[in-house]
Amino acid sequence: MKKTFVLDTNVLLHDPNAMLRFEDNEVVLPITVIEELDRFKKRPEEVGRNARLVSRTLDQLRLQGSLTGGIQLDSGGLLHVALCHRETLRQLPPELEGDQADNAILAVALELKQQSDRPVVLVSKDTNLRIKADTLGLLAEDYETDKIDVSDLYTGVDQVLVNAETIDSLFKQGAVTLEGKFYPNQALTLVDVTNPNHTALALVDSQSGPQSGLIVPLAKLPHAGISRIQARNREQQFAFALLLNDAIPLVTLVGKAGTGKTLVAIAAGLHKVADEQHYSRLLISRPVVPMGRDIGYLPGDMNEKLTPWMQPLYDNFDLIFNTQEMKGQASHWRRGHEELADMGLLQIEALTYIRGRTIPKQFFIIDEAQNLTPHEVKTILTRAGEGTKIVLTGDTAQIDNPYVDAASNGLTYAIERFRHEPLAGHVTLYQGERSDLAARAATLL
Repeated sequence: MKKTFVLDTNVLLHDPNAMLRFEDNEVVLPITVIEELDRFKKRPEEVGRNARLVSRTLDQLRLQGSLTGGIQLDSGGLLHVALCHRETLRQLPPELEGDQADNAILAVALELKQQSDRPVVLVSKDTNLRIKADTLGLLAEDYETDKIDVSDLYTGVDQVLVNAETIDSLFKQGAVTLEGKFYPNQALTLVDVTNPNHTALALVDSQSGPQSGLIVPLAKLPHAGISRIQARNREQQFAFALLLNDAIPLVTLVGKAGTGKTLVAIAAGLHKVADEQHYSRLLISRPVVPMGRDIGYLPGDMNEKLTPWMQPLYDNFDLIFNTQEMKGQASHWRRGHEELADMGLLQIEALTYIRGRTIPKQFFIIDEAQNLTPHEVKTILTRAGEGTKIVLTGDTAQIDNPYVDAASNGLTYAIERFRHEPLAGHVTLYQGERSDLAARAATLL
């Protein structure tokens, strides 16, 4: 049975093509949504861009007929803009009196329900509006077209029970073939079925195709570590293997606070740029999204404004350089990140001005990628030029962007969409290594 979907403004701001994604059903935009889009269209960030895109789409559809009368969509559905009548507003409970946008949207949905035999569904990303709709007897849903099932999110690691001969063959022959469903560049722990202490770390060989089931042993890391950073657990070993593999241009790392996501990414990037000189520059960025209440505009030039936002990155550089000094080994690492920047080997910047750029032959790390929308991640990945490697790191439990959640953020979206791609690899890190206190806090709080 066909349905009537009433869309809230935040749905269109989240996905400007949302009104075209309801197949052959009827889509209704309350007139107050158009008014709200007009207020958002002048904002410079993605919200403003999406508001302008929706307005342009509606303007194009308007040329095909009357928006209030209904316009036939290519999907077979019907789109129209509905007016809010005062009489329906007066039917709302006293607590919902007034001309607020949410009340007008509720009134339109309520009127449609009274006039139509079709089920009427209010679609909103506003939890409170969905609750209000439910109390009025209206069906209400979240917009979930681009949401990922986080309960079944790809971890990038798995454990496989094998016999002892398989593990021995892995090291003697350099590869083995296993039965089962694997993903490209998936990290595997092979466990001897007769002796659980007999294990081997391996990766699915993406060059021969994931369907072949060809498994290769994990390459051993240098005794001195990567940029003097040692892998402290097997997930970090898997992460280093993907980060150091030039045939994998996209790596995603997810883990709770203190698991070493950013540190291993920066260590691998420094190694590839300064030691191996495989990439021309280490480029690091993170979205400018505050945690909690913002302190307002910051004084100074671009570098001074960015310092508070990029301080977590500087902390990781300090750890790498201090580790080198404590071991008493003099090298270019002791120059600090300032001199690496002066040499042109390191650049730290905000993501604000990345649109339109082409970034060739660089090791590009995007930290805190869980605060990005799917569209922003797409914009970043499409900036990659020839020979560039992109690393996305983040923790889906620490989202500060009010427009995304654990199921709809760009990092989760990229992990799920690229799990079948040979040019991508993913690892979920579990063990906290920052300190005992940080590890317990991440678990208990």
